[in-house]
Amino acid sequence: MKTTKIYSIVLLFVFCLSGCKDFGDLNTDTTRSTDMDPASQLAYAQVYFSGDLGIQERTNYFMLIPMMQQFAGAFNMSFGAVYKKTPLYLWRMFDESYANDALNIVDAVERTNGVPEKSNLNAMSRIMKVYTFARLTDLYGDIPYFEAGKGYSGIIRPKYDAQKDIYDDFFKELKEASDQLDASKDPVSNDYFYKGNIPAWKKFANSLRLRLALRIAKRDPAKARAEIQAAYDAGLFTSNADICMTRHENIPNSYQDQRPNGISAAWNVKNEMGRVVRTFLDALTSTNDPRVDHLIKCYREFNPVAPTRFLEREDITAQVRARIGLVGGIPGRYNSEDVLTSGAITLANGSSYTPRSIDLKPQLNHNLLRNNAPFFHITYAEVELLLADATLRLGMNLGGTAQEHFEKGVRAAMQQLSLYPEGPVVSETEIADFISGNPLMVGDELRQINTQLWIALLLNGNETFSNWRRSGFPELQPSPNGESMSQTIPRRFEYPLSEKQQNTANVDVAIQLLGGDDWTKRVWWDQE
Repeated sequence: MKTTKIYSIVLLFVFCLSGCKDFGDLNTDTTRSTDMDPASQLAYAQVYFSGDLGIQERTNYFMLIPMMQQFAGAFNMSFGAVYKKTPLYLWRMFDESYANDALNIVDAVERTNGVPEKSNLNAMSRIMKVYTFARLTDLYGDIPYFEAGKGYSGIIRPKYDAQKDIYDDFFKELKEASDQLDASKDPVSNDYFYKGNIPAWKKFANSLRLRLALRIAKRDPAKARAEIQAAYDAGLFTSNADICMTRHENIPNSYQDQRPNGISAAWNVKNEMGRVVRTFLDALTSTNDPRVDHLIKCYREFNPVAPTRFLEREDITAQVRARIGLVGGIPGRYNSEDVLTSGAITLANGSSYTPRSIDLKPQLNHNLLRNNAPFFHITYAEVELLLADATLRLGMNLGGTAQEHFEKGVRAAMQQLSLYPEGPVVSETEIADFISGNPLMVGDELRQINTQLWIALLLNGNETFSNWRRSGFPELQPSPNGESMSQTIPRRFEYPLSEKQQNTANVDVAIQLLGGDDWTKRVWWDQE
């Protein structure tokens, strides 16, 4: 892991830049450091992506995970679960990312462009730039891209670029950066993802290219097919050893320190934790998925709930299942509703205990929510499931049948759970039984493939949301209630007030092309 000294220097640089909003000398950028280390900027962008509590809490935990009907029920998860439009949560990703990781990674690319002794660092920064901006454009649509990073140091107000043009540049950058990587050139040993491993970075670039190419399959199938083939030919992930992840640190998280896992912190700092939604639970139980035994748990909660002590809670899953089974929450309902009851159970110390309703409502295995839990950016499981999708959707030959890719993807998704600290191990027998019992069925393949991807992407709300919009699966039913501000599941996030006040002319063009800045509008690649 990076030293605290390096981290603090980059963070100070970020705070300095994000606080500068006034126009200065147009010929001199007085806010830009002349001696920042671009390797530290790359490291900062990597750890910020999944470690920032503000973004992970507001965007992922409050909004996207409950919106995608995996876990919900906690009060703060109702914003996504029942579509309560809360502007500050919709804006958080845009406002924070542009001023922090996006700004740093753009600067890192600029500082290393054309510098022979920093060729690999430049290539890695270009790949990270694509990854950073893909998250932004997929969530908002047209965004500042080609001029991004300049408008946030007070030089200009950046124009908004069409998502199509942004994606075209993504594909160009990923190809060129992957080709540029060369193990004989400059080592970059302090990056968070792969410690400078050049073959691993090449596979990451190509696998990201595959993900983004599938994204445009409905909008431009010919382009998607060409990019998928090129990514496949260049070399994708081939095992779980290739997974791109951030290995976070086992220290308390805060809004100022991104080294621990941000989504874990978001889950655990609240006075109430989300419970499994029936939609997600049924997807597991209806197929006899062995992960239901490893992912879904019932715990005796502290009274009142004390998330900071969540590892001390007692696992009472077996006794709850024996009495009332696993009862998933109804989409759009609160933990306090639909009260559950059961008889007394026996605790580990031999005492009798009558569980409260909150104890009986199943939740996520807390080993996936430790501060040092890894965050999976792209996995081998995702790659194989995307190959299965492309094989069927686009009629491509990508080294195997759709069934073969599907089986590899499912196996990898189950096995990757063991990468969490004290994480669950799904046995080969369990995996084999599931695969033999759930072959792809003619006419239903895309639903099966993308439902498995929805499960495999758990805790990565942005990618779950994007793949649901791309594929249409699983077929989620909207769950509005009297608090809702939409009767359908939103399709994007709205632009922040800061842009409408400070970059009015440019954001207005993007809004006009959308037909209005509404969260039910669709981004360019999101086609029915």
